[in-house]
Amino acid sequence: MDLPLQTKIRQILGKKEYRVIIENILSLFSLQGFNYLLPLFTFPYLTRVLGPDKYGTLAFAIAFISYFQIITDYGFNLSATREVSIHRNDHKKVSKIYSSVMATKSILMVISLITLTLFVFSFEKFRSEWLLYIFTFGLVIGNLLLPTWFFQGMEKMRYISILNICISLIYTVSIFIFVKNSSDYLYVPLINSIGSIMIGIYSIKLVRRQFNVKFCRPSIYDIIHQMKNGWHVFISLVAISFYTTSNTFVLGFFTSTTTVGYYSVAEKIVKMVLGLINPISQSLYPYISSLATKSKDDGIKFIKKIAILIGFFTFIASIFLLLGAGTIISILAGNQFSHSITLLQILSFLPFIIGLSTVFGVLFLIAFGYSNKVSKIQLVVGLCYPLLLIPMVYYFKDIGTALSFLIVETLITLSFWKLSKNVVNEMKKC
Repeated sequence: MDLPLQTKIRQILGKKEYRVIIENILSLFSLQGFNYLLPLFTFPYLTRVLGPDKYGTLAFAIAFISYFQIITDYGFNLSATREVSIHRNDHKKVSKIYSSVMATKSILMVISLITLTLFVFSFEKFRSEWLLYIFTFGLVIGNLLLPTWFFQGMEKMRYISILNICISLIYTVSIFIFVKNSSDYLYVPLINSIGSIMIGIYSIKLVRRQFNVKFCRPSIYDIIHQMKNGWHVFISLVAISFYTTSNTFVLGFFTSTTTVGYYSVAEKIVKMVLGLINPISQSLYPYISSLATKSKDDGIKFIKKIAILIGFFTFIASIFLLLGAGTIISILAGNQFSHSITLLQILSFLPFIIGLSTVFGVLFLIAFGYSNKVSKIQLVVGLCYPLLLIPMVYYFKDIGTALSFLIVETLITLSFWKLSKNVVNEMKKC
């Protein structure tokens, strides 16, 4: 970043705000950057070794298994996190919460595994690759064993950061050792699942040793309580999944794995760029939430400044993806994915659109206490999205998928912007 741009940012934010926020952002980037760096090695390697067909096969399997991930997670990453946070000084209560959540997730995991087995062996499209889906399901088991929600509730996220780095290292090293050609594609989900399960087992021991949490047999009432507690979050997550994870699955259901491979590469690159927004929003969210409780006017003024900055940087990123699509695909995926260039160009403005969506939805509406209205928008859009996605995929295949994704994110952003505008107008009247 050049000096004039740094000076401009300081002028927009103010010296004190600039220092605090930049320090928080750099801290989060240092923790998460490692997890973004490693895929830059494995992604180009796998696309070249596996090719569009097998890479698409893996992407479709992961998209399919992600539904069972949502079922097993239920809504505990928010509901259980809150419970643990409230009672974290009461070891007995925390042990009860931990036990009931882990038991409930285990029940949901077993139900998911039975459903997966019945589904896979009922349809030839899935039966021919049954081993792939079983291996990929190991990610659901690993996620069950790794209680991210618990560490979040205890405000000990450094454990999660370290464990995630360990998983990434195991996966990265193993990929280069075992995956040598396209016929080795089954090793990819197997390696990923084994690493995830190993870290999950270690995390359970860590919970017991570091936090003195003991597993106690939960009652039926405890399990029902956890199900009720996470129900609304679960419904919202299901709706959101329709426009975040269904693209690859629906595309694979109606087209070939090669087509899925082309689309998955373009979407993967865009999501890498989108991943850079997360540390920024995570750093700004608590600051804005605190500022809003003291002065809503100051909070709004600050958000306007942030909207300019995030809008500017994400717009530059989108232009970079649009104009450099050919070079980016060539470097990261190889010439055999040349069809992905058009798809990347269609998706290129998602960083700008989702960046603004984050400003309006997370940094303003949720930070100012309008999370219920945000959820309603996501719920309505998510439930209606298949009505757009399925015919677009059926008639236009991967191009239709990319256009659908762009349209739905644009609609969400416009909805958040409209709601934000109405909220600001209401505040001015008070």
